[in-house]
Amino acid sequence: MCCNITTEDTIIAIQDSLNCFHKYCKVFHAEEVISMFSLPRQHSMTHYIHLIHLFGAPNGLCSSITECKHIKAVKEPYHCMNHHNALRQMLIINQRLNKLAAARVDFQKQGMLNGTCPSTTLEALGK
Repeated sequence: MCCNITTEDTIIAIQDSLNCFHKYCKVFHAEEVISMFSLPRQHSMTHYIHLIHLFGAPNGLCSSITECKHIKAVKEPYHCMNHHNALRQMLIINQRLNKLAAARVDFQKQGMLNGTCPSTTLEALGK
C-alpha cells in the first residue's frame, strides 16, 4: 500500500480489508492447506493502524520493500546452496555479500576500479 495522505476513511478501509482477509483466510486453516497462515505483508498490516496513529502516514513506504529484501537475503541464497543447515548457509552467504559490497565501495574510493586491466597495463607501460 502506497499513499501520500492517510485519512480516517483510509484507516477505516485498511481495517475493513484486514477484517475481510482474516475472515476468509480461515478457509485455508479449515481445509488444512497450510498449518500456519502468516504472510509478512498481511501480518504487518495488523500493526499498521496503530503505527499510523503513533507516527503518522508512512509517506512513500511500500510493503514491497520487505519482499524485495527477502528475495535477496533468503530466496536467492537458498537456491545457491545444498539446503543442509540452510539458515547457517544463508547467513554466511549474506555476510560474504555484505563484505563484497563494502570492498567494492572501498575499491571505488581508492580508484581501483577505474579502467580495465588491459588499459591499466598499457598505461603503466607508458603506451
